[in-house]
Amino acid sequence: MSGLSLDRHTALVLIDLQQGILGLPTVTPADRILEQGIRLAEAFRARQLPVVLVRVAWSPDGGDLPSGRTERPGPAAAPPAAFSAFPPGLASDGDIVITKRHWGAFTGTELDLQLRRRGITGIVLAGISTSIGVESTARSAWEHSYELTFAEDATTDTDADSHAHTFGKIFPRLGRIGTTDEIITALDA
Repeated sequence: MSGLSLDRHTALVLIDLQQGILGLPTVTPADRILEQGIRLAEAFRARQLPVVLVRVAWSPDGGDLPSGRTERPGPAAAPPAAFSAFPPGLASDGDIVITKRHWGAFTGTELDLQLRRRGITGIVLAGISTSIGVESTARSAWEHSYELTFAEDATTDTDADSHAHTFGKIFPRLGRIGTTDEIITALDA
């Protein structure tokens, strides 16, 4: 998208770029998504803009696992701690780390507080998976009145149809869509 612009006070929010999720079979290879996520994080850090790393994790006893009657229930037990570990090269001192227990990064976390106390008005959002963690976070961010930009080449899903639907139908109604290169260029505009 040409003419992509970002709020002066924008944060990068990367969803679930963690060992256990990066091992899933994804539409775009997860190593490529991680590479783009690292590029974005480095660009934000170089401009002293916040980088938020969101991971999903649960207590060892599983007492905080999501519950509810569904056709496709989530995990029955908490995965090992290594599931939630960030891969080498992603995290850096000064990053904000948010641990979520549901799909969206705003539900039951201090994400909104951490962004607002830094005067953040815009969010660049990317990660895995498009139709679950990223979309849930995007919907909440939009409801919290953040200006949203989606890094399409830094976001993927485990299902091609779900990924295409979210980028084709949902994200255009919540914000702007750009590539990693376009977003990095917009940071300097």
